[in-house]
Amino acid sequence: MELIKEDDGLEPVSPVGQYFNSKVMSVSVLGILELEIPIDDSQAMALIKGVFLPIHPRFSSIMMIGKKGARKWKKVEVNVENHVHVPSFSFPEGSSSPSENDSFLKSYISQIAMQPFPQGQPLWEIHIIKCPTSEAQGTIIFKLHHALGDGYCLVGSLLSCLQRADNPSLPITFPSVSNFSSANKDDRNIGLRKVVSRCFSPLVNTVKDFGWSVLQSTCVEDDLSPIRCGSESFQPFLMSTVTFSLDRIKEIKSRLRVTVNDVIMGVIFLATRMYMQRASTNSNLSTNSTALVLLNTRNLRDYKSVRDMVRPNSESPWGNNFAFLHVPIPKVKPGDSQFSDPLKFVHEAHEAINRKRSSFGVVLTGKLLAIMKKCRNAEAVAKHISRTVRNSSMVISNVMGPVEKLSLANHPVKGMYHTVAGTPESLRITIFSYAGNLRVAVGAEQGFIDSELYTRSLLNAFDTILRDACGKQ
Repeated sequence: MELIKEDDGLEPVSPVGQYFNSKVMSVSVLGILELEIPIDDSQAMALIKGVFLPIHPRFSSIMMIGKKGARKWKKVEVNVENHVHVPSFSFPEGSSSPSENDSFLKSYISQIAMQPFPQGQPLWEIHIIKCPTSEAQGTIIFKLHHALGDGYCLVGSLLSCLQRADNPSLPITFPSVSNFSSANKDDRNIGLRKVVSRCFSPLVNTVKDFGWSVLQSTCVEDDLSPIRCGSESFQPFLMSTVTFSLDRIKEIKSRLRVTVNDVIMGVIFLATRMYMQRASTNSNLSTNSTALVLLNTRNLRDYKSVRDMVRPNSESPWGNNFAFLHVPIPKVKPGDSQFSDPLKFVHEAHEAINRKRSSFGVVLTGKLLAIMKKCRNAEAVAKHISRTVRNSSMVISNVMGPVEKLSLANHPVKGMYHTVAGTPESLRITIFSYAGNLRVAVGAEQGFIDSELYTRSLLNAFDTILRDACGKQ
């Protein structure tokens, strides 16, 4: 990273931005757009210069080391050609069917995820894949460094480049946050015991959550299992995705009186235990396994546009505004190989997330990181975060997408999803809603986790929960 002598007037890099671009880890977000028609990239450069770069100054800035070692963003001239890649060598010529190209696309995503960003230029890339696959006629991959912002910001930036397919003059709309995180409850008959419990439970939960977070980041780690090998560094991974109907998920939500997030978390937890059983017949389904769930710490009721994020004193500011929740994956009793109570995975996810949301453990953990940075340095905090991820079994993140179908330069977008690269966990799950569907992307460590088997387990888990909750096959 280049040193500069004069850094007056330069924007400082946020603490989390420094953690995610350190010697310990370099974390990126990959946003994948699947297009319904073949790609015409003749206007690509003009669109990037006229639409993408103006979204935020960081897309035209590089990270520098200023006086006293402080990292700053420095505005530079962007040579767009250095950031856009149109591979022709990644796919075999004369492939007999698009489905045969799927494995080549997965390998390409794994390849670019492992490659570091070139030094001395802004931290983003765009890859235009013209070869058709079983899911799309063409694919566009945005690779954006996490130091630029969190998934909420970066996905919002990508959506700023898109328009509604039905009417480009109309604004893109998003589902209400309450639709995903609120449950239907009847609080009319609350007894005194519950009132007292609600008053004291945040204090108890705060002590428990903060203490457990510190232990999980230092001396306590999950058991080794078919989803955790304990690798200390980021390993190549393969992507697989599965799509669920939001209407079906909301039907389960209403029947079980939980949230959409609770339902999908329950599906993931049940699928994880199913996968453990299928991957290893002698697998212990009562292992201590924890999911790190990324929580957006913005106080929002509805999705905010990038224009709103960059305004002064915005209630949804641009940057990295998230925290980790340690959520235990429910255990399966010995002898219950048939998963006799699949709905318990949803209910336990609901209870665990509610309990952790009512505590201030996340706030105290943030304060601890700030103290560590002040007393030591950003690299020490980056090691702490990396160890936290490594000691857990999986990472889960969820981003709400648009309600309507979108298009990019008159190319209808059939589907979209995202993933995260650069962290040491063996299994990462990312969730994105788009046009009435929920896309779940599975990033599984290559050679250790069978991503296709895991996605089949997701489908089986969803069908099982739907059947038990709603009586449907």
